[in-house]
Amino acid sequence: MALSRSNWRSTAEVIVIPIAALFVALVLFGIFCAFLGKNPFAIYGAIYKTAFGNWRSFQGTLLRAAPLMLTSLCTALPARLGLMIIGNEGALVMGGIGATIAGLLLSYGSLLPSPDQVQNLLGLPPLSVQLGMALGGIVFGGIWIAIVGALRHYRAVNETISSLLMNYIAIAFLNHLVEGPMKDPASLNKPSSFPIPEAYRLGNIDSTRIHYGLIYGIIACLIAYFLIQHTTFGFAARTAGGNVKAARIAGLPVGKLTVIICFLAGSCAGLAGMVEVAAVQGQANASLVAGYGYAGILVAFVARYNPLAAIVVATLLGGIINSGGALQRSFNMPDATVLVFQGLVFLVVLYSESLYGRLKIFKEPEVKATPPAASTAVPV
Repeated sequence: MALSRSNWRSTAEVIVIPIAALFVALVLFGIFCAFLGKNPFAIYGAIYKTAFGNWRSFQGTLLRAAPLMLTSLCTALPARLGLMIIGNEGALVMGGIGATIAGLLLSYGSLLPSPDQVQNLLGLPPLSVQLGMALGGIVFGGIWIAIVGALRHYRAVNETISSLLMNYIAIAFLNHLVEGPMKDPASLNKPSSFPIPEAYRLGNIDSTRIHYGLIYGIIACLIAYFLIQHTTFGFAARTAGGNVKAARIAGLPVGKLTVIICFLAGSCAGLAGMVEVAAVQGQANASLVAGYGYAGILVAFVARYNPLAAIVVATLLGGIINSGGALQRSFNMPDATVLVFQGLVFLVVLYSESLYGRLKIFKEPEVKATPPAASTAVPV
């Protein structure tokens, strides 16, 4: 079906403005690099080569894209309801804790297994342990953000501030657990929980370095898109997000929608925490706080809260994160330089939000009203 003129303009607006914002961020980052005495074009070339230059580099990019896809949904889904949730990092951490607890209980029968329990696992099939870990991550992360939704609806607590503050609570809770009740005595320099047995961790996709967490991320984005765009539940959420009063008048359960959407959003970030534990870290420790949650907010913004677009944006941002080490080695720049780039993108994208509906090129030309024809009737 051909696009009408108005649809064509609105579609072009959604595509052009984010691309222009990224271009402006690139220019600003280039100025920053030039100020440090580095060649911006050489740095851009190194970023591209490290992120997408060959298959091995691209695998590293996909490894970092997997948690970004999941954490971006923690912001993208509630945004359809008009909520701005930025508690992605906390939900990821809570998901990692939940997955670790489930994994240890299903593997050893205890969070602090004795040497005998370590040598004699319960013997459950690996798939059932992995599903249990996924369920633990989903439940812990989902409940964490559902609390934010409940506070927003039933107590009118600002969801942005509460979700931000809950990040710190989750990180402090993680530190308390791995340094106290769940600490493995063998983890001296880096307090950690007991490790998940190797047999129960997520493996890699055949003949690659990419773990199955990438499949989790892609499937979650596809399900989220279908849920929002092609179901009655998604239509109700979008209606409530457009006008809460109208939704209430129409009889929609706004409170339940808010809590459920927040639970789903948190469960996606919690699943990212499970992936980090089961496929990367192998145990819960401070390395769970790697910034994937905060980067997921940026992915959601650039993708305009579209789960399908989040797959592409997460891959691009994963490439930028993957190139951090190369910038340090090749240009003697801090590894955190990529964070400067992320910050510039974040600021520019935020500013670009104010341009939607204001640029003349994307507006329908006004149709001048034709003055009524003069009456030719002769008065009697």
